[in-house]
Amino acid sequence: MKKILAIVLAVAMVASIAGIALAQVAETGNGAPSGAHYNLNIIGVSHEKTGMGDIDGGHTIFVELYSSKQGKIGIETDILLSPGPDFYVLDKNGTDGEASFQLPTDVATEYTVWARALGKPGGNATMKLCAWDPVEEEYACSLGTVLLRTNGKQQFKDVTDVLLYIDGVPLFSTLYEDYFWQYVNNGLKLAQLRFYPVVD
Repeated sequence: MKKILAIVLAVAMVASIAGIALAQVAETGNGAPSGAHYNLNIIGVSHEKTGMGDIDGGHTIFVELYSSKQGKIGIETDILLSPGPDFYVLDKNGTDGEASFQLPTDVATEYTVWARALGKPGGNATMKLCAWDPVEEEYACSLGTVLLRTNGKQQFKDVTDVLLYIDGVPLFSTLYEDYFWQYVNNGLKLAQLRFYPVVD
């Protein structure tokens, strides 16, 4: 009887370990790191959200899918970026052309950011970090990233260098002013961003 009990316990332990291993594989199988993170969803909608106003909170920013008035071409939304103690959506209604998002002051050195495109295949968006350069008296931007929704399972990619830096200058550096993400949407239903703390 003791032998049978020992075998049952051993099988249960192996199954438990295998379950943990599978959970870890599933968690990291989408290309992103595993572990705690902040999630931000940028959702494309087919019409402006009138009467919504500047609503804060949550993990979502709404933007327009495209400009139907101009033949369904990409439409720009500026997501204004503010330093603060934590991640927080200050204005989730970007369908009027402007939204607002707060990030930790040290986000560029203490976090990495990962992005993937979701929703109906075929949509795409470009996203880049921009800011005002008071010396050159013009806007400076990173090279940006293209989020393209293809067929099949979508993988996260590391976009830290283009969403938290402009030519090596970190977000919220005093070298630039008025930081924002320029988001140009051309039919992408959902862009998902994840911010992971840097592990020493």
